[in-house]
Amino acid sequence: MDLQRNHLGLGRRPALVLVDLMIGFTDPACPLGTDCPSVVEANAKLLRLFRQRRLPIFFTAVVYRNQGQAGVFRRRIEALNLLQPGSHWVKIDERLAPHDDEPVIEKRWASAFFDTDLAQRLAASKADSLIVTGLTTSGCVRATAVDGLQHDYPVVVPREAVGDRNPDAHEANLFDLDAKYADVISLQEALDMVAASVGEG
Repeated sequence: MDLQRNHLGLGRRPALVLVDLMIGFTDPACPLGTDCPSVVEANAKLLRLFRQRRLPIFFTAVVYRNQGQAGVFRRRIEALNLLQPGSHWVKIDERLAPHDDEPVIEKRWASAFFDTDLAQRLAASKADSLIVTGLTTSGCVRATAVDGLQHDYPVVVPREAVGDRNPDAHEANLFDLDAKYADVISLQEALDMVAASVGEG
């Protein structure tokens, strides 16, 4: 039997959190990457609307600056050691290039909240809800969406704006997120919600 839950949607001032849309994750030439042009395009549409509405935008990127950071995680997945400062792989995909006033928050683990200042930045921006997008659905997107809820934000995950190297993991995690932690909706539904938000335009 399905667990009863309420769909909360977005508030009056949503923030967009684009999780790890780095070249290392969007270029299949990297061991961590996958070919996901449709995910990139969905995020480009959200970015355009958020910029038009002057709503808060935050990018994340995984970067390891020394050997002491996330040692266990990096021993489990050795390809993470490619994500060094100055590497081509840690740059945000040029199709989604951040504007100067759109911070790229460095992170070491799955959640964009863990050991970063994202929570403080969201509070300072007066965000009241989140759209979480990016890569990968079963890893960093899921962890960020769950932590968003745990920071007391309604969270929306647009289905077309997230992706995973494993299609089965992608679908299973979207199902589980929608059951307990976030509203998993279509990209068009998300765009319509953002268009109805207050913004600053």
